[in-house]
Amino acid sequence: MLTIVLRAVIIYIIVLFLYRLMGKRQLGQMQPFELVLTLIIADLATIPMAEISVPVLHGVVPLLTLVVLHFLLTVLCKLSTKFSRFVSGKPVIVINPNGIDYKALKTLNLSIDDIMEAMRGEGYFKLEQVQYAIMETNGKMSVLPKSEFAPATCGDLNLSVEASALPINIITEGKIQTSNLEIAKIRKEDIGKILEKAEIKKVKDCLVLSIDKGGAVFAQAFGKKYVTFNIAPLGQVSE
Repeated sequence: MLTIVLRAVIIYIIVLFLYRLMGKRQLGQMQPFELVLTLIIADLATIPMAEISVPVLHGVVPLLTLVVLHFLLTVLCKLSTKFSRFVSGKPVIVINPNGIDYKALKTLNLSIDDIMEAMRGEGYFKLEQVQYAIMETNGKMSVLPKSEFAPATCGDLNLSVEASALPINIITEGKIQTSNLEIAKIRKEDIGKILEKAEIKKVKDCLVLSIDKGGAVFAQAFGKKYVTFNIAPLGQVSE
């Protein structure tokens, strides 16, 4: 039994390492050859885990071979557009200003229902709202709406706005993110003042506390509703 456990741990660590090397794509974002590789790796990994008669090395070598193959295919796809199209295909326009391209649907083996479902996933429920829809090589649909149905932007309204910036998590699940304090230019003693303003007694009671560069705070205690308020911009909290 111990042997099986050790073999499972070894294979798990190796597969985890291999997937880390391959990147962080989700299944829906994979190219066809990447999805095939994922399925084969999953199948190969189970054999040396359960079959004691199969040496672990016989399971590791094929896994490493597939990863090398993955890197070779990736490099070749970058070097040659023709090879990339052969392996992954190319984006296909399925909706144009004239409506649905039925020939394109037949080529991709899609139905009208498939197109409508993909459109709804992008937030459009009527065909007349779409100028172009492109089926990408990873199976995801990209939609360009008609001008009258496109969301208005600050550029459209000639509004001047500050550049967007990600908020910085200061506390997550009751723990101070020390590495983020320096980025936010906040001292540990400042955290108590912010929590007091959020009516949270202790750090361990805080589910999440984030601050953006303008000083907008989002704070939520465990089991309670979140609160938002403003403090001095980052770097000026103690001033």
